[in-house]
Amino acid sequence: MSADAADAIDALRERLAAQGVHTLVAQFTDLNGVAKGKYLPLDQLRTLVETGAGFSGPSIAGTGLPRMGPRSEYYGRGDITSARALPWMPGYARLVCDGFVAGQPFDACPRQVLRRQIARLAERGWSLQTGIEPEFFLLQRGERGFEPADAQDRLAKPSYDLKSLPRQATFLHELASALTACGLQIFQIDHEDAQGQYELNFLHDDALASADHLMLFKLAAHALAERHGMVFSMMPKPFANQPGSGMHFHVSLWEGERCLFDDHDGENTLRHFIGGVLAHSAGLAALAAPTVNSYKRLVVGESLSGTSWAPAYVAHGPNNRTALVRTLAGRFEWRLPDAAANPYLATAGLIAAGLDGIARKIDPGPACDDDLFEQPLPALRARGIGVLPQSLADAVDALEADAVLCEALGATLAHEFIAARRSEWLSFARHVSEWEMQRYGDRF
Repeated sequence: MSADAADAIDALRERLAAQGVHTLVAQFTDLNGVAKGKYLPLDQLRTLVETGAGFSGPSIAGTGLPRMGPRSEYYGRGDITSARALPWMPGYARLVCDGFVAGQPFDACPRQVLRRQIARLAERGWSLQTGIEPEFFLLQRGERGFEPADAQDRLAKPSYDLKSLPRQATFLHELASALTACGLQIFQIDHEDAQGQYELNFLHDDALASADHLMLFKLAAHALAERHGMVFSMMPKPFANQPGSGMHFHVSLWEGERCLFDDHDGENTLRHFIGGVLAHSAGLAALAAPTVNSYKRLVVGESLSGTSWAPAYVAHGPNNRTALVRTLAGRFEWRLPDAAANPYLATAGLIAAGLDGIARKIDPGPACDDDLFEQPLPALRARGIGVLPQSLADAVDALEADAVLCEALGATLAHEFIAARRSEWLSFARHVSEWEMQRYGDRF
């Protein structure tokens, strides 16, 4: 380690100590997009950064690591640039970790997967910025299972409701204040289109930092909701008769200070990037909508919840929220991801798809300026507009067949991800539900 790096670690330790920090939270993200980690005393900061906190590799979802030998150990090395004291946990500071195995970057660490795609952009002198918009539910456990935490939140159309929003103002303010203290810039909070559903938006950043911010948001929200006797949920579709939770990405491509989506050459760069995203949309669905429940949100045709903001149609259009890609000045909104998506893997797949579109000059087709939700499926097919996979099984098959996306994930993670999602689908397919018992129990 260089003298400058050692000095940076010492300076960080002194700064954290001055903030009252005594314990480090070494946090990484597993295959499923779940935050994992352990605590270390502050005086172990150098070890965390240089060597890493040690974990049993096979105990972590999606590593595929053996139960013995040198490759059974997973080390999470702390990124000192990510260090933040946690206001909701006085005395604790989080460091985001990159996975290492046998002294080398671990190919199946989701953060390392994203780093590899960012490096591909950097080879061209480019960078990607994303603004991730998480939607979520605040629930409570009742006699009938999960239900909205606010029993009075019963409007048929609760979007932007200023009667129910104040009832969660204390929680939302605590969450926004905690994230602001961690360096995120919060710019709006609203009640979304389902009962008990909210959205909190923070400012865009470079792609890696945005994914880190999303995981920090989840850590804070889970902890603060629990203190208020609630359950913070990023389940994509908790209630059949209500809209689900998306996690839209606002995306822009940069060369230094110049936005490549907003200059004279930007039109073709933007079109081809979008062309790649649309061309790989079926495989991307497995990464961006990774659960069985996800496909109860991404429906073709009339939804049980009435109006659905989930894009089932593979198209793009100017400020068109019914299309998969909504184009805006200097950026586009990728509307496929839902709240369960692993932000590192979804972003890595997005970059790989966009770069393939640029490399092959893929035409995304004509822009759609009409309401696609109102169009019959045959009419959309006649226009060459496809639909997203309608089940996790179909999405996983598409991912497995997509060489560009599998190469971006790497052989190990692609294998583990596909196997995990197929196992989930099989478990769901073999489950006998209450709906089936009610429908078939005494029919025959």
